[in-house]
Formats: sequence, structure tokens, C-alpha cells
Amino acid sequence: DVQLVESGGGLVQPGGSLTLSCTAPYFTIESSWMYWVRQAPGKELESVSCISSGHTPYYAESVKGRSTISRDNGKNTMYLQMNGLKPEDSGVYYCATDPEGPGPAALARGDWSGYEFLYAGQGTQVTVS
Repeated sequence: DVQLVESGGGLVQPGGSLTLSCTAPYFTIESSWMYWVRQAPGKELESVSCISSGHTPYYAESVKGRSTISRDNGKNTMYLQMNGLKPEDSGVYYCATDPEGPGPAALARGDWSGYEFLYAGQGTQVTVS
């Protein structure tokens, strides 16, 4: 079974920065595409960012230019650095992966919110206020 563990969330003022981490204690992420999605209270899941196994990044329009996704396969960890945080960035951020993935069209438009990932973590709360 694939277990994903997110960390790094917290309370931050508007304009501030956070770096989220996702690690997999019993799974090697090196060959996997890794994703971030988020969910605000009362709202549907929203795409955030993706990084391919070859380190190519993809971003949703809502975070493009303010976020940087990266991975350190040696540490078996993926990161999401977010700058210029806004109140609308608040929500629970989930790390996810899937053997198939949402496909190139979804990645090109930066929207994979409708995709049901096979594996996701428990999430980390980000509050911008």
C-alpha cells in the first residue's frame, strides 16, 4: 500500500510563504508523477501542482508564478513552495499519486480537479489570514 504524508502547513499572513512537504515512508516516489491538490471548506477539490518523474512541473493558473514544485528523490520527498499567499489559498493540501494520472490534456490546462487519484495523504492545513 502507498502511504503519503504531508507536512508544513500552518497559519500565515497574506503575502507570506510556506513550503509543504510530501514523503512516502514505504514507497519510492522516484518513478512516480506526484501531485498536489487542495480543498477549501465547502468547496470541491482544486488542482495545485504536479511534478513528473523527470522533474517537469505543472501548475494550476491559480498558483502559477507564486509556487514552485520540486522533488528530492534521494530524500524520497516532494515539496511545494508557495509565496505571496492569499486568503483564497487556504484549505487542506493533499499529496497524491496514481499509476495512470489525469493525462496530458489535464496537465496542459492545469486542471486535474476531477481526477480520482488512487493514493492520497491525509492532508496538511494551510490557513492564510
